[in-house]
Amino acid sequence: MVLNYIWVGFFLIGFVVAIVRTCLGYFLTHNPADMHVFSTIGLGTFDSAKTAFSVALGLGGTITLWMGLMRVGEKAGAINFIGRIIGPFFRKLFPEIPEGHPARGQIMLNFSANMLGLSNAATPMGLKAMESMQELNKDKESASNPMIMFLALNTAGFTLIPVTIMAIRATNLAANPTDVFIPILIASFSASLVGLTFVAIRQRLFDKALFAWLVGLFAIFSTFIFLFTRLSPEVKTETSLVLGNFILIGIIVAFLVGGLVKKINIYEAFIEGAKDGFSTVIRIVPYLVGIIVAIGVFRNCGAMDYMVQALAWTFQSIGFDTRFVDALPVAFMKPLSGGGTEGLTIETIKHFGVDSFAGRLASVIYASADTTFYIIALYFGSIGIKKTRYALGAGLIADFAGILAAIFVSYLFWG
Repeated sequence: MVLNYIWVGFFLIGFVVAIVRTCLGYFLTHNPADMHVFSTIGLGTFDSAKTAFSVALGLGGTITLWMGLMRVGEKAGAINFIGRIIGPFFRKLFPEIPEGHPARGQIMLNFSANMLGLSNAATPMGLKAMESMQELNKDKESASNPMIMFLALNTAGFTLIPVTIMAIRATNLAANPTDVFIPILIASFSASLVGLTFVAIRQRLFDKALFAWLVGLFAIFSTFIFLFTRLSPEVKTETSLVLGNFILIGIIVAFLVGGLVKKINIYEAFIEGAKDGFSTVIRIVPYLVGIIVAIGVFRNCGAMDYMVQALAWTFQSIGFDTRFVDALPVAFMKPLSGGGTEGLTIETIKHFGVDSFAGRLASVIYASADTTFYIIALYFGSIGIKKTRYALGAGLIADFAGILAAIFVSYLFWG
């Protein structure tokens, strides 16, 4: 529903702004750009539709490849392996769920699948986990503490393999499509840590063990950032490329080795997953065309430029470097709509360049957190929860932390 209003709003705002500019052009400024703004918008709709279709087709190869590899990892036991590692930590986060209750396993499987980018597997597991937690919930219309913690982890959206954004960058001919990999890990980890900590404080979950876990995670994160700040810009870029690609190839090899150990037919599993990937690409074509055309109208009428200029003036007046402002529309859209965020990210990359600062920052923001409003509506709506308590606040705080971290780390790597 939110995306419905956003999509219509792009067209209505574009139409109103275009009328104002046309009137000003003919009666006041006599500026050809203002006088012919409707022509610019009309031609732009065709260009945007063509761009959206080309992007969707370009995503096909990368998404098909990684969906196939993910299916191999899934059958090789990668989800269960991650679940065993994070099990002790999750017991501290969900103390109200009894030991041995099905919700525990479902939560860990959902989180593990999300980490691996298996959204098709993660969503059914998440819905099942919510149903199981609802069985333990005393107030069936109000979100319980475990539900809110679960939502915070989902909206933070920590992902080890950001497949879609790497595919988008590859489609747009980035020099190194994976150069955003390490910055994305840092930004999404920040969102998860902040969201988790906020909920833990609200639920008074802190004991020595949980405190030690969080301090350890923060220490690792801080040390990683500190070491990168000591490197020259050229070494940062090189280190990010080498380390990022090492991790990606290492995950692929781990999936393949796991498949050999489990004695599964690896190639058949790959083909099975790859078919799902191709189907996914076909399904997203209408959504991309719709949202990218709407965003094109919003930009071609001049409204987006006016908004960005106003933000740039505001931040410049208080002494900020304003290069990050060009990617802020992506940040504003992130909590509201996944499709809208993807469309704005592609549009930002097309407008400023895939390897520009704005293009890279938009890529990092895109993968730094998940879509808060959609996730809350999906999971809570599936079990009839009407009182979300502070779940929305936790999700938005995680989103905000991810966006700030994305801006910070982008300046660190490419500033």
